[in-house]
Amino acid sequence: MTEVLNEQRPDSWLSAIWAARYRTPARFVALIALLLPWTTTGLTFALIPWLIAFAFVDLHAFPRSLLRPICLLPIALVVLAVVGTFWSDAPWPERLHAIGPAAKLLVIPLLIYQFERWPYGNWVFSAFLVSCTALMLYSFAVAIDPALSLKLYLSRGPYKVESGIAVRNYIDQSQEFALCAIALVYPIVALLRQGRFRFAALLMALAVGFLANMMFVVVSRTALVTLPILIVVFALLHLRWRAALLAAGAMGLLAVLLWTVSPHLRATVAKFSGDYEVGVVGNDVSGMGSRLEYWRKSLAFTADAPLLGHGTGAIRGLFARAAAGESGVRAEVVGDPHNQTLNVAVQWGVLGVMVLYALWFAHLALFRGEGLACWIGLLVVVQNMLSSLLNSHLFDFAEGWIYVLGVGIAGGMALAAKKQRG
Repeated sequence: MTEVLNEQRPDSWLSAIWAARYRTPARFVALIALLLPWTTTGLTFALIPWLIAFAFVDLHAFPRSLLRPICLLPIALVVLAVVGTFWSDAPWPERLHAIGPAAKLLVIPLLIYQFERWPYGNWVFSAFLVSCTALMLYSFAVAIDPALSLKLYLSRGPYKVESGIAVRNYIDQSQEFALCAIALVYPIVALLRQGRFRFAALLMALAVGFLANMMFVVVSRTALVTLPILIVVFALLHLRWRAALLAAGAMGLLAVLLWTVSPHLRATVAKFSGDYEVGVVGNDVSGMGSRLEYWRKSLAFTADAPLLGHGTGAIRGLFARAAAGESGVRAEVVGDPHNQTLNVAVQWGVLGVMVLYALWFAHLALFRGEGLACWIGLLVVVQNMLSSLLNSHLFDFAEGWIYVLGVGIAGGMALAAKKQRG
């Protein structure tokens, strides 16, 4: 009997190792999701072992999978960024550096291929939720004692203590918390329908925690604009009309209550009109006022080269030339107009904008249907499209990687589910 077991052990070990080659890439993606809310450097280093592990999976169908629009369009945008370096007049280091924000989109086809075949996407979603929950709790602690913020010790320069900002910045944190809060609504509703009230209560507590942090600790105006729209999207897609109307009424009452009890929320909303007065009327630097100036100049830059734009990396040079002889906000020199469409239009013209919107709408179409994967994927795309009105979030680090992971993993899972049903 012992001899038989000994003879079987090598085979079982080899089988386990061979099977692990499918699970290992998913584990590294889960590690990336775990690190994303906290660190940029750690995420970059985690990509390397994932790419190595991905190379050992069965790739015989991979080239054919790249021909689908959901994979081809991200590649096309990166290719356009590379080719656009040849008609840009920016210094070559700036041209090459400007390729980086778009290059992360090349990971989307890899993730779609991986998670279309191996059912480990929920590992990644769970890892991201756990990491954001830890960050949310830490943010409450930093709100009580700002000296606990990691930014005091990790920032490269002097850091001004801000309430509730544990790492990075309030925009990234708000985007992550808003995404988690709304994404949890789908499983909460599903669990309530199944009668699993305890687990539903746990997820509900997490969602309330994320929203409470945004309302009472720190929130970005981008998140305030996008959050109600995301809630409406869920109500229209997943609730009956009667339930949707009740949810809309409850949301309205909640908004009034939060407005009454949260001075932080009132101050954040008031900054919209205050920034306009400071930036547009007073010609001083402000959040929204500065954005309006960036957009005005970017529209003029686009009109000068409407078809192919000014080339990759040209934005900063254009702003520098436009700032000559100006003062105040009109003298600011930036490398990003804080609008994804204008960011693309200035560099690659109408051609770039067409590719960008084709990419967004192809990914939206991918998530038509029921299921958690379709809900998360749809939520990620809609959030990115909305927040990209006020920022270049597809090219920003944290928000861009949220898009890459969300679309890649949920997209693969959605395709796998459609194959099973078909």
